[in-house]
Amino acid sequence: MSVHENEAVGGQPWTRQRERWLLLTLAAIQFTTVLDFLIIMPLGPQYRRVFHLDPSQFGIIVSAYAIAAGVAGVLAGFFLDRFDRRPALLWLYFGFGVGTLFCALAPTYHLLVAARVMAGAFGGVTGAQILSIIADMIPPVRRGAAMGMVMSSFSVASICGVPIGLRLASDFDWHMPFLALTGLSLLVLIATAVVLPSLRRHLPHQPAGGAARHLLAIVAHPNHQRAFLFMAVLTFMGFCIFPNVGNYMVANVGLKETQLPYIYAIGGLFTVFTMNLVGRWSDRAGNLKVFQICALATVVPIVLLTNLPPVHPALAITVTTIFWIVMSSRMVPGMALMTAVVEPRQRGSFMSLNSSVQQFAAGLAALFSGAVLKETETGRITRFPVTGLCAVVLGFWTIHLAKSLKAVEEPKPTAPRPEPVAVEAM
Repeated sequence: MSVHENEAVGGQPWTRQRERWLLLTLAAIQFTTVLDFLIIMPLGPQYRRVFHLDPSQFGIIVSAYAIAAGVAGVLAGFFLDRFDRRPALLWLYFGFGVGTLFCALAPTYHLLVAARVMAGAFGGVTGAQILSIIADMIPPVRRGAAMGMVMSSFSVASICGVPIGLRLASDFDWHMPFLALTGLSLLVLIATAVVLPSLRRHLPHQPAGGAARHLLAIVAHPNHQRAFLFMAVLTFMGFCIFPNVGNYMVANVGLKETQLPYIYAIGGLFTVFTMNLVGRWSDRAGNLKVFQICALATVVPIVLLTNLPPVHPALAITVTTIFWIVMSSRMVPGMALMTAVVEPRQRGSFMSLNSSVQQFAAGLAALFSGAVLKETETGRITRFPVTGLCAVVLGFWTIHLAKSLKAVEEPKPTAPRPEPVAVEAM
């Protein structure tokens, strides 16, 4: 169902130039939705001060987005494929923008949580719709590079988006990053309406027996269940720690709020390179072997970070950078292992369900860590080592789960097919 050069799409031939514009637009959408989720975590010190929150209340702010995205992703899986992907994406992204605007305008803690639920519900499904569009439009020979381009928005959000957002919050207040993100989302929405053509090719190919039976068949497969459990534990492990790094660095390690952007910018910059290196390493050495090594490598940085005393900012940034590197590196072979367990004909729905599993796990982990952590009268955070120990134990469990995953045999082409020569638009 993928589109090849010179096929008519939206009344015009499909060219590599149109493909690049499409991928850039989808990457911009992904950037804004990822940034909306990430920016909450380093803003924790401001939320705690302005709304007088304890760690468990801040955990609810983080988890509200993720859990809403998980629920919406499951519900959308039953009907979203029955619509033209263009208007579906535009309406979903519009809803995300409205939710982000409500985050900026929320005057109270409870209204902020409600706004995060709305932003998460629309933003989570928007991410799944982006993956479906890439699968529909990009041929398999270029699909990996297309996925990499769009998914790199996570690192770009860490390198550029989070530091800029934190600077806006520092110079103004916590409302400003969401106001700026709302404005950026409006510009991206207009660009999407211009670039994205009508996509209805999937409509005649709905699964026999209905979407519900199709999804249930995917969920009932034992190998898929192991993959979902693997990804849930992998995500839960990280989000035991991720949401609380900013709070801990300020309250316990002694960093200033103005120094937090360096943690995310430097860490994100390194992961851009290390994730690509780990990906090539996995291709050569095998995904399972590399995952096992990366999972074991997380133990020391987790223990160091969650027990870090007051230190020089340079040392604190070094520890967090190593932490970001090892935690992101395990995801590269982990995702490769997980995607290999499903047949190509089921991969779209499987990935949508997996996205919901990840969101649920992230939200539950944020709630869990918020409930475990306590705050002293002086504002210091306690029991962070407990969440670190939980993450270490879960890391060893992921190694066991990874061994249980069984890759399916994909059909091989009978003969190599040369890639069509690109036709560039003048």
